Amino acid sequence: MNDAGSIRGGDTFPLFPAGFRLGTAVSAQETEGSARADGRGPSIWDGFEDVEGRTSPGAPEVNGADHYRQRSDDVALMGRFGVRAHRFSVAWSRIQPEGRGPVNTAGLDHYDRHVDELLAAGVEPMVSLHHWDLPQALEDDGGWLNRATSEAFGDYAAIVADRLADRVAHWIPLHSPNSASVLGYGLGVHAPGKSLVFDCLPAAHHMLLAHGLGAQALRAAGATSVGCANNHTPAWPATDEPEDTGTCKLFDMLWNGFFMESMLLGRYPLPLTAPVEHVVRPGDMATIRQPLDFYGVNFFNPIRVGAAPEGHEMPFAYREVVGYPHTDRGRPVVPDSLREWLIMFRARYRAALPPIMITESGADYWADPDEYGVVDDQPRIQYVNAYLHAIAEAVNRGVDVRGYYYSSLLDGHEWTDGYTQRSGLVHVDHTTRRRTPKCSMEWYSRLIAAQPTDN
Repeated sequence: MNDAGSIRGGDTFPLFPAGFRLGTAVSAQETEGSARADGRGPSIWDGFEDVEGRTSPGAPEVNGADHYRQRSDDVALMGRFGVRAHRFSVAWSRIQPEGRGPVNTAGLDHYDRHVDELLAAGVEPMVSLHHWDLPQALEDDGGWLNRATSEAFGDYAAIVADRLADRVAHWIPLHSPNSASVLGYGLGVHAPGKSLVFDCLPAAHHMLLAHGLGAQALRAAGATSVGCANNHTPAWPATDEPEDTGTCKLFDMLWNGFFMESMLLGRYPLPLTAPVEHVVRPGDMATIRQPLDFYGVNFFNPIRVGAAPEGHEMPFAYREVVGYPHTDRGRPVVPDSLREWLIMFRARYRAALPPIMITESGADYWADPDEYGVVDDQPRIQYVNAYLHAIAEAVNRGVDVRGYYYSSLLDGHEWTDGYTQRSGLVHVDHTTRRRTPKCSMEWYSRLIAAQPTDN
């Protein structure tokens, strides 16, 4: 490792209760590559990324971080730096290339070995069964607008759970269904690229139904810790004018409330029931409201929302959050927003709220190896340190937060940003796929080692 003196800007470590998990995370679509290897079928992102103009330019080969082939080395790297917990996603199309039907044994064997390697390295696995990469064959059959996709997901969850539930500590059926539905089916900026506006909510309902069916399948296979992972964003009104405050409340219901209330209370916000009343069947909401062992929060930044100009496809428009530093991707860095959101979340749901996990958080800052091979990414260290201090303050205020998973372990193919952003703790050369742990990885290792243990 580099000399500790090269790691600046984050030496006052936040301390958490014994047992708090400080981990890392990756998604299959961003990091695995090997899109046609060992029987994997295409996902909706494979085709979406092939359309010119949808993603930012990058390396000539979309191979993520080559994590599929370099999995063992990446696990060894986690062990070297003392990582104790890791969340990864299973690519559905590696298990069932068509999204249903026969099992691709090679794909299932890959994740089976991955779990064993993590455990051997002392790393507790958390598995997301679906991180946006729906098999293209299911999308061709209607995707998440088709209720049958939810039922297919339940079958898929049972297949993976039957192989892995005896060793995987924590499970997430669907990762960020609000992002996948609103961005993919509502605004068309993510795969599969449909611009349905509020008519995306039937897709959201079917994703939530899949969450419930997946949770049931996991528990039937013996899984003991099943949660969720929703992307939550504090919505700030652009002004105090009624049109902006009202629009901001609508956005908050769409992005946050629709998913929180259904999972925790078994209902949708009243103003958003009309778009889904034709797809909600008796018993659906009870299926969605499965008992949760943890509530996963994916958190990055607040957003300012105002009324959209006339003729805009959505009633709301995003405004710049001013007065704060920004990441290279342009996201405002506001650690207090996470502390305040966690406190509000607990106050709002109280007994209905299980323990919280921060299942995804991270920042994009570009830094390449210098002449000595050092990747000095001080802004990332400062970012993570500040957000973890905010979480620690919320814990001290009585919020039951049990873990934090930094995303991503590796630089990968960042969805629509392609290779133009770097969020990893480990630098990946996009041509050679060579790994170089950044100063932030070394700092994170020291942070993990400084925490109290259960022993």
